[in-house]
Amino acid sequence: MERVSGRTFGILSPFVGGDYYGAIIEGINAAAVAAGDRVMAVQTLDPGAHSADRSGLPEFHRPVAWRHLDGLAVLPGAVSQAYPAAALRAGLPVVLVAEEQAGPGMSVVMADNRSGVRDATVHLIEHGHERIAFGGFMSVFDLRERLAGYCAGMAEHGLSPMVFDTGDNHESGGEQVADALIRAGMPVTAIVLGTDRNAIGLIGRLTSAGFDLPRELAVVGFDDIADAAYLRPALSSVRQPLDALGTAVHALMGVSPRKREVPTVFEPRESCGCPSDGLPVSEFHTRDLFRQVRYLQDTLNIQYELGVALLAGQGADPGHLDWLDRTTALAGSFGLWSRPEPDRLELTGAYRFAAGTPGRVLPVDEFPPAELFELADGADGDIVFVVPVRSRLTDWGMLAAVGRIQSTTPPGREMMNHSGSLLAKALDYRVMEERLRNAAMRDHLTGLPNRLLLEDRLAQAGLRAAREPGYRFAVLLLDLDGFKAVNDSLGHAAGDQLLVQVARRLTQQLRRTDTVARLGGDEFVVLIDDVSGPGGDEAVRASIRASVTEPYLIDGQRVEVGLSIGSAVSGDGCSDPDLLLREADAAMYQAKSATRRR
Repeated sequence: MERVSGRTFGILSPFVGGDYYGAIIEGINAAAVAAGDRVMAVQTLDPGAHSADRSGLPEFHRPVAWRHLDGLAVLPGAVSQAYPAAALRAGLPVVLVAEEQAGPGMSVVMADNRSGVRDATVHLIEHGHERIAFGGFMSVFDLRERLAGYCAGMAEHGLSPMVFDTGDNHESGGEQVADALIRAGMPVTAIVLGTDRNAIGLIGRLTSAGFDLPRELAVVGFDDIADAAYLRPALSSVRQPLDALGTAVHALMGVSPRKREVPTVFEPRESCGCPSDGLPVSEFHTRDLFRQVRYLQDTLNIQYELGVALLAGQGADPGHLDWLDRTTALAGSFGLWSRPEPDRLELTGAYRFAAGTPGRVLPVDEFPPAELFELADGADGDIVFVVPVRSRLTDWGMLAAVGRIQSTTPPGREMMNHSGSLLAKALDYRVMEERLRNAAMRDHLTGLPNRLLLEDRLAQAGLRAAREPGYRFAVLLLDLDGFKAVNDSLGHAAGDQLLVQVARRLTQQLRRTDTVARLGGDEFVVLIDDVSGPGGDEAVRASIRASVTEPYLIDGQRVEVGLSIGSAVSGDGCSDPDLLLREADAAMYQAKSATRRR
C-alpha cells in the first residue's frame, strides 16, 4: 500500500471507545498525528457486549489489516498472548498496555498504579482514618497493582487492610461493595475503589440508603474520569494520565523492546473529606458540562435513529450501509465472510466510499480497503474503526467506518459497538424473515410452492393474460396412481421419500418461468407459462408422465407409480385461474377413472 506520509499503527481493544479505552486510543492518536502518523482501532469483543470484565478474553484471531500496519498496540484484555506473538513473527512491532508479562521482543507501557493509590491511602490516614478498605476487580493486573499500593500505605502506618472484590470495574461492582458494607454494619470509615465507576456505584447505593458522605464514609476512586469532578460530593480520584500513556505507546513503536511507567497523581476533592474550594463553578466548567450534555443527547439520538433504521427498516438491505447517514460516520465499508474462503471478505456495502464497490473481495489482512484510510483525518479525531459483525447465530463479517473517537462515554456505549450489534441483528432478522416467508409459502416436505404461493402465481398469470391477448398459460393437475399402496406396504416414511423424489423430477422437467406446487397428499399442480396455442401443453404433459412413471428406489426397493393428469389452457376468452384449475381437476378425475376401469 502506498501511503501519503507517515506510518499506520493498529490498536486492538475490547471496545474502541469509552472513558478508558477510548481515552487511551485518543492519546495514541494525538501522539501519532503530531509525528505525521495515523492509527486505526479494532474492537475484539463481539458487538453488543456490555462489559469487557464479564465477557472474558475475546476469541479474536484474524490478522485484520496487518498489511496496512507498521505496528500494533494491544490494550488490556483485547486478545490472548498468542495474537501479539503472531504479529511479531509477521514483522509488526508490538507494544502492550498494562500487561503483567510481555513476550520476547515486545514493549510494555503501564501506569504507576502503586504510587498514586499509596498517596491516596496516606492522605486518608492524614485525615484521621484508620479503618480503611480497598475494593477492586482482582482478576485484572492493574487492580492488583493498585491493591499493592493501598497495602503499602497501610503497612507504613501499621494498619491492617480490608479488601473487597468488586467482580467488575463498573458501577455494579461498587454497588456490590456498598451492600457488603451495609450488611457488615459499616466496619470502615474510608474506602479506596479500584476505578471511578466502582466509586460512583458505591456512592449512589450508599446515598440512596441514607448515608451521609463523606461524613460517614470517605471515598476515593481511580482514573479521574470526566464525571468525577461533577459528582456531589466531588469524587477524589487518582488521575491516570491516559494522554501520556498514549504518547508513551507511540514512542515505543519500532524501537528496541523496553518497559515504561507513566506516573499517576492523586486529586483530592470533597469525597475524601477535603473542603470544597467554595468557588462558584467557572464558565469554562459550565460550558464543558453543557457540551457533555449535548454530546450525550446527540449520542442517544443517534442510537435511536440506528435502531429505527436497522431494525424497523422495510426492504432495504442493511449490508448496503445506507443507514450510516444517521450517524456521524464520514465513510464506511462492510464485508461478509466469503464462505468458500473463510479468511476473505466480500465487500457488500459502502458508504461515501467508491473503492468499497460491492463484489470486491479482500483478504482479511487487507481489510478495510486501503483507500478508506485516506478519508480519516486524525488531527480532527477521525480515525478508521473496525468492529466484528457477529451474533449468537452467525459470524457475518467486519464493519469499518471513519468516525470520531468517543472518549467520554462508558466503555461499550460508543457508536461502533452499537452499530455492529444492530447490523448483526438486522442481518439475522432478514434471514429469519426469509425462513418465515418460505415456511408460509413452501411445502415443508418437498420445498415446492404451496397452495398460497400457487394462488399468487396463478393470479399473476391471469392478469398477464388479461393484458396481453396473445399470451396463454396452462394448468396441469397431477395425482399419483398407486401412492396409497406404497404407504400401506412400505410405511409413511417411504411415502414421504417418494413424494420428495417426484417433486425433484417435476422440477427438472420445467423451465424457470414455470411453477410446480404441491397441494397436499399426492396431488401436484403445474403452471406452464407462455403456452404456444391450443395443445401447447401436450409435450410438457408427455415429458412429465414419462419422468414421473420411471421406477424409483426407496430404501433399497424398486417402486413404481402411475400418474393421472388433467389440464386446462387459457385463451378463447377464458383466463380465470380458478375456473382453469376446476377444469384441470375435472379432467384429472376423468383420467383417473379411465385408469381404474382399465
